[in-house]
Order: sequence, then C-alpha cells, then structure tokens
Amino acid sequence: MTGNQIRSAFLDFFSNKNHQLIRSSSLIPLSDPTLLFTNAGMVQFKDVFTGIDKRNYNRATTSQKCLRVSGKHNDLENVGRTARHHTFFEMLGNFSFGDYFKESAIEFAWEFLVGRLGLDSERIWVTVFLEDDEAEEIWSKKIGVPSERIVRMGEKDNFWSMGETGPCGPCSELIFDQGPELHGSPPGTDDDGDRFLELWNLVFMQYDRDSDGNLNLLPKPSVDTGMGLERLVSILQGENSNFHTDLLMPVIKFSEDKTGIRYEESESDTDVSFRVIADHSRAISFLICDGIMPSNEGRGYVLRKIARRAMRHARVLGIKDPFLSETASVLSETMGSAYPELRENLNYISKISIVEEERFSKTLAQGQPRMDELCDKARESDDKIIPGEEVFTLLDTYGYPLDLAIETSLSKGLKIGQESFDMAMNNQRERARSFWKGSGELAVDAIWKKLEGAIGNIDFQGYSKLSIPSKVLTIVKDSVELKEAESGLEVDILINPSPFYAESGGQEGDQGRIEWDSGSAIVLDTKKPSTNLNVIRILIERGELLPSQEILTKVDDLRRTKLSVNHTATHLLQYALREVLGDHVKQAGSHLFPDRLRFDFTHFASLSEYEREQVEDIVNQFIMQNREVVTREMSLDDALSIGATALFGERYGDDVRVVSIGDFSTELCGGTHVNNTGRIGLFRILQESSVASGVRRIEALAGVSALLNSRVEQRKLHEIRQVLKSGPDEEVNRVEELLERSKNLEKELSTVRSRESTTELENQIENHEEIDGVRFVAIRHDGVDSKEIRRLIDVGKSKIKSGVIIIISVLEGKISVAVGVTKDTLDRVHAGKLVGKIASSLGGKGGGRPDFAQAGGGKDIEKIDEVLSSISTLIHDGS
Repeated sequence: MTGNQIRSAFLDFFSNKNHQLIRSSSLIPLSDPTLLFTNAGMVQFKDVFTGIDKRNYNRATTSQKCLRVSGKHNDLENVGRTARHHTFFEMLGNFSFGDYFKESAIEFAWEFLVGRLGLDSERIWVTVFLEDDEAEEIWSKKIGVPSERIVRMGEKDNFWSMGETGPCGPCSELIFDQGPELHGSPPGTDDDGDRFLELWNLVFMQYDRDSDGNLNLLPKPSVDTGMGLERLVSILQGENSNFHTDLLMPVIKFSEDKTGIRYEESESDTDVSFRVIADHSRAISFLICDGIMPSNEGRGYVLRKIARRAMRHARVLGIKDPFLSETASVLSETMGSAYPELRENLNYISKISIVEEERFSKTLAQGQPRMDELCDKARESDDKIIPGEEVFTLLDTYGYPLDLAIETSLSKGLKIGQESFDMAMNNQRERARSFWKGSGELAVDAIWKKLEGAIGNIDFQGYSKLSIPSKVLTIVKDSVELKEAESGLEVDILINPSPFYAESGGQEGDQGRIEWDSGSAIVLDTKKPSTNLNVIRILIERGELLPSQEILTKVDDLRRTKLSVNHTATHLLQYALREVLGDHVKQAGSHLFPDRLRFDFTHFASLSEYEREQVEDIVNQFIMQNREVVTREMSLDDALSIGATALFGERYGDDVRVVSIGDFSTELCGGTHVNNTGRIGLFRILQESSVASGVRRIEALAGVSALLNSRVEQRKLHEIRQVLKSGPDEEVNRVEELLERSKNLEKELSTVRSRESTTELENQIENHEEIDGVRFVAIRHDGVDSKEIRRLIDVGKSKIKSGVIIIISVLEGKISVAVGVTKDTLDRVHAGKLVGKIASSLGGKGGGRPDFAQAGGGKDIEKIDEVLSSISTLIHDGS
C-alpha cells in the first residue's frame, strides 16, 4: 500500500464506523494562543472536549497536518539525524465526544491494525496506565493480548492532560516490534532503541482535574487517539526509517538526481542532508500554503529557520541555486491528491521559496567577509582560536552555515571555540523553546467561552435586516455578568437575534442604537471574541437595562453601506491584482474602514505607475458594468469544488458563505456587500507600499470617499495653477522651470557659502592654538552638510600643514563632528578616538580612521561652546 492508500484506508475505516470525516485544520491553530502551531490531531477539537463547542456529530476522524519544532527529540538540529522525528508530520486520529469509550476505542484500533491492515498481532505490545485495570482487562480478555505483552506504565508515560486543569485521563499505547535485527528493549525499560516502535496512542479522557488537583469523573468520558502516518507507513512498507517510505523518498530521489550523489551509498553526513531536505521541504510548502510568510518573528521566524536549514544542507550536497520551488513541485505530485491546496498554490509556494532562497544567498554574501575578518583576527592571536560566540552570532544573525564556518577555519589552520559556541547555542535554544510555546495571540476571555458554551450560536440577521426586535441575553462588565446596568454605564451585551455585524474578515463592526420602553443606548462597536458570539459594546443613554429585556435594534445604515461598498471593492481589487500581476497574488490581510480601505497582498515588487492604472481601470470597468453580487450558503467542500477563493491562511467551518460577482470573482466571505457593483460608484488607489517581505499594501477609496477625494485634489490643482499663474496642462512645465531656477540659485549660494567658509577657516588657521607641540584649530560652523564639512577638513589640513582640524556643525537641529589629522601628527593624535570623545561630550557617539573621522554629536547643542574650549585638554589627555 502507498502512503496515500494507507491514509485513505484509515479515514474510510472510521467513516464506516459512523465517524464524521473532518478535513485537516490549518497549521495555524484557531483561537488558541497557547500554541504556535497545530501539533496534534486533537487541537481543533479542544473546545469540543471541554463542552464549549457544540458539533452535530459525536464521532470524528481526521488526518491532521502537524508541526513540531521544539520538545523531546524535536529540536531542529536533530531532525534528519534519526529515522523517526520530523518537523512536519501527519497525525491520524479518531475521536469520541461523549460517545464510545475504552472498549470500543481499543477494539477499533485492533480491528484496523490487525484486521484491516494485516499487522502480525504477535508483534504488537500495549502499555496501560499503572492504575487502569479496566484497560488491561479489555486488552487481555476481550482482545486476547498475552499478559507478557501488556506493560503498566506510570503517569509520566501513560497519563495525558490538556493542561494543569481540565479534561485528562489515562493512555494506552500500541507498540510494534520491528524485529530482533534492530537494537532496543521492550516498553518499560530504559533502553529505547528502534526495535519497539511507539505507534498509536489512545487517550481516555475520563476525569476533570480541578484547581486543587482533584480528579473528578466526567459525565461523558471521551476518546482522543493519535497515530503518526509516517510511522505506520514505514511498518507496512517494511522500512526501518520513515524517510525510506514513499511519503519522503520522492524528495530524496529528486535531490539525488539534482546532485548526482547517491543516498546511502556510503556512511556520511550527506545522508543527513538528504533527510533534512526531504523533511523540511514538506514543512516549508505546508507552512507557506497555510499563509505563513518568512520573517524574523513568530511563525514566520520558524519558517525562515526551517528554510535556511534546508538551504544550508542543500549546499552540503552542492546545490547552490534555488531548489525549494522544485521540491514543492514534487510534493504537489505526491501529496496533492490528499491536500489539493498544494497544487492550487504551487506557483505561490514556488515564488515565496525562490525569494527566500535569493535572500539567503545575500546573507551568505554578507556573512563571508565577516567570517574572513574573524579568521584574520584569530591568526594574530596566540591560540589560533576563533571565539565560538562570534561564530554563533554569524550563524544566528546572517544564517551563515556552521559547517561552512568550520571548513573556512580549517582551511586557514584555525579552530572554533567549541565551548563558547555551545554555550551561546544552548542559550539561544532555551530562548527559542520559550518563544515557540505560544502564538502571542490574545486568549479568549473565559467569560465568553463560558457564555458560548451556554448560549450557543447567535442568530445573525444583519445581511438582510438592519432593524429588528430582539432580546438581551446577558450583560457583561469587566468579565462579570451583571443583573442590571444603569444610565451612563458602558457594557457589553449579547442579544438574540442580532443585526449587528461583528468585526471580522477585516471589516469593522457595526455601530447603531438599541431602544426599549424605558431607555436607549448607543452601540459603539460589535466584536467577535469567539467563533459564535457577536458581542455588542453599548453606552446606556437613559434608563436601566436588564437581562431578558425586549429591545429594538437599529444599525447605522449609512456607515454599514460605506463598509459594504469598501468590502465589495476589495473583492474587485483582488481580482484585478491577479489579472495584472499574476495568480501568485493572494490576500494577506485587509482593514475596511467606513471612509477608506486597506488591502495587503502577496507580491515581490512595487507596482509601476502603469500597473496601478491597470488595476484601477479594471476595478472601475466592473463598477460601470453594474455586475450583480450574489451570496450563497453551502458546505466548504461544495464551495471549493466550484472554485471559490479562500482567504489565504484563514480557517473555515464546515458551512461557509460564498460571495460571487458576475462570473469572475467567487470568494468565501462572511462580510457585508452591496447588491451590485454599480453601487460602489468610483474606485481610486491612494498609495501602494511594502509592509513585509513579499507583502505589499494598497490603500484606496471607494464610493463617496473616492468622489470627495477627487474633488479635493481638483481644488488643490486649481490653487496650484493660481500660485504658478499657469493655465491647464502648463503646471508641470512651470514647476520644472521654477525648480531649475531654484537649483541654479542654490548652486550659486553654495559657491558663495563655500568661499566664505574657506576664508573663515583660513583666518582661524592663522590664529591656531598649540598643545604639547600639536597645532590645532577647533571651530563651530553651522548650516553645512557632511560633504561640505569633509571638504573644509581637507582644506584645513592642507593649510595648517601639520596639526589637527576640528569642525562642529549644527544643521536642522542635529550636530555633526569631524576631525582631520595630518600625516606627521598621527603618532600623537588619533582622529577616530578624538571624534569619539567630542561626540560623547555632546551626547552622541562615533569613531573612524586615524587621519579622518566623523560622528553624530547628539542634541546637546548648548554644550558645543564648552566642548570647543576644552579641545586642548582632550588632545593633551591622549586621543
């Protein structure tokens, strides 16, 4: 069986056991600030297990994309050095939410492995929790596993907890004996080895741990299981390494063809490089596919680390040109049937990979001179050792490969300080472990999780109605539910039904009013702190508000219309960008204000004026065509099957809303829209800029805002004509004439100032001072730039013949200091050291060469005269 067939066999097996087949969630966990990445199959079901999230099924099965970059055996530098550990992997799982429990979970696992896949039952061992008599009895009496192959384990190995409090319970793990030819002892011993392979973990959530550590029985025990697909495939394909399966070998074979080097032809570090490239290529493709961009922080930092490690190992194999786009193609072929997003986004993944590889090549170019400099310094030292912490900084800052650093040092007869390097590496690793613990997102306040579980979904009717009767469900202030709220108080309320759109998808939340018989309130904002709640922030104008109060709701329809205009405009904008720039363009974020819109998208260069005009023209053409905007509700699978575009990196539920404009734009979108594009009226791009590597931003206006902006610009142009005394179409020529005239006048003025500055300096030199036999001139000359200061220093050195020239200047509130020293004085005065002392006295810093140096002198302008009077002391004290 192929890896794809084994994955399908698992999902089909449990689907036939009445489990709902759930697609893998994103590698970016939904509303879970405790995790940086999805690292297990149960992550998307956390709130289901706790009872907060209600589903219309009580059994589920998945093959979940997972990423782990920290923890036991999972530090990046270890991946590729073992047969089993990965950054990216797939977790097969079946789940019971208060339905079946231990007996069925165990029976299902045994039936699938032995009955469906045909594993040798005599090679399967099981572990159970030390106190779990029930599980052991099921294994021995119901399944028939001999007692000598059932091992009781302690809490560390066989008891699972979701956190310090909450659902938890004992585990039972299935372990496969790969045969005596491999090293290793049975479970329960300290000798891990590879012979006894941990395969499938069954977690029985039967307790709820309270804040005092007490275990209380859950009213509806649940089951969470997880089995690594890569391990299962390696067993079924008779391989002792996950890397030798058809899940990973295609990339290894690609690397062989690319380099001409044969994998496992001889024992060498090149085999590690082959495995690193195979593993990391999967992680890179799937991370980019889930909307993560390489960067220096958060998830993007992890992606960059993984990518650069792959690139370093590619260079070990002799690959110097960009190659990750090619491994992405291999993966789209081998995994595209299970994860079609790999095929759909292949062009985008390839472009991002190429840009990151080109960036890495530049970092190497920056790092090599620094490495050469470290080698030169080490050759002058007695021990011929390059400080390890310096090499680590080179590695961490520039991404300079350690193996290349070792190779460079050895070629020059040097060594790297291993102890100091290891210390720096360990410190960084600890920082990384701490950094990778969570996403940094704000946690959902416990009050909203509690209310979501108690209230369920809010009936949102705001797509079609802007004023409806409703009822207050609860009132919250500072995370506490109130029994009443009086006039003047600002509180959050939940109502049902609701016409107020909660901020999401980049669209700001609605404002408006609510009224009741004895009072009224202003709706300040509407937020969505959790998936199913629209929380309304209100300021009570008059009267007292109580839970269960019947109210009349009124959305600010003018503001809503403006937001709808801007939202529909962004759909047109995205289509236009893809038409002009290419299908690698994807939405990377947006913010829709009532008066303007901001749209972030993936692209790698600024737009030319012609491209901007093309985009603007396409959007306005569709506006003039008055295309109909149609919204439909359907399943996510149906939406994707008709070609609906998903927001890159966004996570969607099973049912989605699809917004179509004509026959050219179909997107998954929960926002509000106008009924036809003609309602937009006009679209104008204000500016386009960069916000991150590979991400551009367009700020634009639509509707009335665009019209008003055009009117303002027309008024400004009219005023400019009046000032220039020019007619229409003459403004540019008139401005160019004035600029040319101004340039000539500035040149004349500069010549006069330069002549005056030179004369003033010559006068000062005639009256030079002397200290310890060193002539010097120190003057303040404001209003000159660094180029002019340098010219004056050269003039001064030529005039004084022997000595030191010091010039301090203030230009636009900033101090500049320059020092020049003639050749015959270099043994007594060092320009770099002297300028550093002067700058420090003025609140700045700087340095430079022995004969010439410049520095920023801070902003202590009032100290300049004092410093000038003390120059002789600074020279006397040594510089």
